[in-house]
Amino acid sequence: MSSFIVMQGHTYEIDRDLGIIWIPKTDKGGNTPHSWGRMKEVKKGDQIFHYVKGNIVAISIARGGCIEAVKPSTEDEESGNTDGYLVHLSYHELEKPVHVRDHFDQIAPLLPLKYSPFQPNSDGNQGYLYPCHEELAIKLLELMSELNIYLVSDEQLEFSIEEVKRTEHNTLIPVLAETESEVQTKLRLGQQKFRRDLMPLWNGQCVLCGISLPELLQASHAKPWKDSTNSERIDPYNGVLLCSNHHALYQNGFIAFDGQGRLHISSEISEEDYVTFGIEPKTRIKIYPDNKVYVKWHKRNVFRK
Repeated sequence: MSSFIVMQGHTYEIDRDLGIIWIPKTDKGGNTPHSWGRMKEVKKGDQIFHYVKGNIVAISIARGGCIEAVKPSTEDEESGNTDGYLVHLSYHELEKPVHVRDHFDQIAPLLPLKYSPFQPNSDGNQGYLYPCHEELAIKLLELMSELNIYLVSDEQLEFSIEEVKRTEHNTLIPVLAETESEVQTKLRLGQQKFRRDLMPLWNGQCVLCGISLPELLQASHAKPWKDSTNSERIDPYNGVLLCSNHHALYQNGFIAFDGQGRLHISSEISEEDYVTFGIEPKTRIKIYPDNKVYVKWHKRNVFRK
């Protein structure tokens, strides 16, 4: 089960009424942009968030995998031509869309460096279908739920009978709840496997201070979840074992390791604070060959020099 964000614009209403998303196989130059070719990754049961003019306006569930077909019309939905990629969907439209700009302070930290659906100013990127990793999907689902699901409260007792019936029969509510549960389960299982496989690589202790109390240890990704492929997210060599304090420093780029295992400390930390943070400039840890590509990525993309 995977999640995606589709940028539809003026095609949204037509696609919604037909219960599809569709894109040509190639552009005018005969090339297939990454956001078009990604349609082939969609499988039955995947979730798709629909972005239109600054808003997430709907969520849909794929009724099947991607197929090759011309875009169907209401007169000719059975055309056998293979000029495009098509996915049949069950659309669930939001009564209150999520305005991305209004919530961008929560969304921006979860955007990947590569293939992000949104620009730094919160506008949507050019393209069609973008990957949406689990952490970003959960945040979007939370925002959608906050705006569209009525919470049980004393105020609800004052609803008219028609309002209560409308809420009870809103198919969006179970879809949001079930989707969020599935995404959270996938995220939790992936994180548990990553930690379980990483722990023995570092003898069950923080590589910097030696703390071995499991409750104080964090399996720290070098290449963050948001930027990793599915296999990289659970690769035990994509990270190091750190105590909670050193984990926070590492995840926020205040410390890093190079390909030889040498510790690098950000210039944003004053030397007077080294003792307080439990870090030594000349520290060197023993890393595995398979760690190198990940720690180098972290030093290049996350470390605050």
